[in-house]
Amino acid sequence: MTDAAPVTDATPAPAPQPAAAERERLLAEVAALPGLPGVYRYFDAAGGVLYVGKARNLKKRVSSYFQKDHGGTRIGAMVARVARLETTVVRTEAEALLLENNLIKTLNPKFNILFRDDKSYPYLKITGTRSADGPGALSASSCARVAYFRGAVDRKHRYFGPYPNAWAVKETIQLIQKVFRLRTCEDTVFANRSRPCLLYQIQRCSGPCVGLVSKDDYSRDVHDAERFLLGGQQEVIADLQSQMMSLADALEFEKAAAVRDRIGSLSRVLHQQSMEPSSLSTGDKDVDILAVRVAGGRACVNLAMVRGSRHLGDRAYFPSHVDDGAALSAAEADERADAPLAETAVLEAFITQHYLGQAVPPQLVVSHPVSEELIDTLAEASGVRVRATQQPREQKRIWLEMAEKGAELALARLLAEEGSQRERTRALVEALDLDLDPDGLRVECFDISHTAGEATQASCVVYESHAMQSAQYRRYNIEGVTGGDDYAAMRQVLTRRYARLAEARRQDAQDGAAEAAEPAPAKKGAARLPDLVLVDGGRGQVSMAREVFTELGLPLSVIVGVEKGEGRKVGLEELVFADGRDKVYLGHDSAALMLVAQIRDEAHRFAITGMRARRASVRTGGSKLEDIPGVGPRKRARLLQRFGGVRGVAAASVEELAGVDGISHELAEEIYRALH
Repeated sequence: MTDAAPVTDATPAPAPQPAAAERERLLAEVAALPGLPGVYRYFDAAGGVLYVGKARNLKKRVSSYFQKDHGGTRIGAMVARVARLETTVVRTEAEALLLENNLIKTLNPKFNILFRDDKSYPYLKITGTRSADGPGALSASSCARVAYFRGAVDRKHRYFGPYPNAWAVKETIQLIQKVFRLRTCEDTVFANRSRPCLLYQIQRCSGPCVGLVSKDDYSRDVHDAERFLLGGQQEVIADLQSQMMSLADALEFEKAAAVRDRIGSLSRVLHQQSMEPSSLSTGDKDVDILAVRVAGGRACVNLAMVRGSRHLGDRAYFPSHVDDGAALSAAEADERADAPLAETAVLEAFITQHYLGQAVPPQLVVSHPVSEELIDTLAEASGVRVRATQQPREQKRIWLEMAEKGAELALARLLAEEGSQRERTRALVEALDLDLDPDGLRVECFDISHTAGEATQASCVVYESHAMQSAQYRRYNIEGVTGGDDYAAMRQVLTRRYARLAEARRQDAQDGAAEAAEPAPAKKGAARLPDLVLVDGGRGQVSMAREVFTELGLPLSVIVGVEKGEGRKVGLEELVFADGRDKVYLGHDSAALMLVAQIRDEAHRFAITGMRARRASVRTGGSKLEDIPGVGPRKRARLLQRFGGVRGVAAASVEELAGVDGISHELAEEIYRALH
């Protein structure tokens, strides 16, 4: 890593200006870089990360930024802000790609194309084993169960996916219930059944819990379901047809009709998937289709998943910093034969950030060409031979066209929504006569929620950059106030939210930062007083907010209360100000009121969901009994009935717990440890 100390000039000659000295130091550092593969990071004067890039030759790549005249381009704007450089030398380009990906996710640089790091895809899980281990009734351990799963996979069970969303998993589970009639109940429920449940009555389960299906038959159904999920639909249908004919020859016509219905269900599914499985090779059963569209300064990557030859649906991703990242990606084209377009830059950024560190299908179908080096590195990192196809044929071409259309529609919807939000933000700034750029408006809104004074909780939601910023939401547990006293709760949450900010502002004033001719750069992550502080309430809540801000020395002009109108009807709300201005009625069709109502409703939703969760935790002990292995619904009910609730269970001794029917001494000890 190269991070040289600033150079000082001890000669009597006049020292260069600070900016010039920093630039000279930076250029000297660039000149000393090695011609090896590695990763580089640019930082601004405040320590913020501007850009993270990789290079086959660090010296050549980094020097190109400072030796060329980029003029007023985005690259030039970024280079002008570079105050410090850090580099890391690696052995291979693959290592550089991995390190670059990790640093981008960790540092969130301002000029890189960034995708939200959301890899929590759902899976379909088949638990247990399909092997028959002797005569007798099926046990939970030998009777496979199909279930929805999200998390880290293991080798104990079989997992199918990932799926693009929960809906796709649940739809597949319903199909497996209907066609193969596998169980979905938990093991504790399965082990305590004395008669079949409703799913058996509606022919969605074969009733293994009470021995209504033999081990061999159930094992065959599990095997068929797995083959279906792995793409062997035609083999499954052929076996079912053979089974149907055998049953018909044996004059078991009712069973043959049931098998016929299974075949019909599978055939309808294949027809709905709009594909010809016979046209797909073995390597085409697991495919990801990636389509990208760029317009209006925004981009959309639509990812469609095909698993076991079944199209499972798609998911749209919207990166940030598209224009800046695309410009910088094009600047790195001197290491490649072709200069990447914005679409290609976005697509390559998505592939890097999405697939590194997780399972990769053997084939990617892409709407734009991507670097062969990137695909090779992805294959090396994943241990899977990966192919990328840009101009597919037959069925894969149909899938790509579907993904491209989905990307177009998703991007158009996003641009329309953002345009509407921008208009609402502009209307609110104009309605309140705020002297600021609408793009920089920051609003924080507070609400109090409780149930008759129980589990009081306050919420703070943030609106910035024309969107709700859920990552900045905060909840506050209100303690030490009389239950139901919303004014005291509001005082507490505002004090806790802004006391530290007020202290920082006072310290800056004492240091003379406000009067400095050239203000010092803002500290990274420094708190900012919002342009508006909305409180859900009328004059009472606004008066409480005014008292808090007066004590903290913060401006009162930012406080605005949302007062219910006559009859508490929606659209009749009025805005109440803490600095003495007259109330304002915006009008029921005002775009500004729509934005205020949107922010207020989000604060109310966030507060009430948190309050309900806290209330449930207080009343049920956070569902701790449900988390204890071996304590199923029946045992849990017996414990709660014996001791009158979770608190009573927690107060019981091990001996008392062991006295409950069905609770062994070992399980009683486990329950006691879990609740203490």
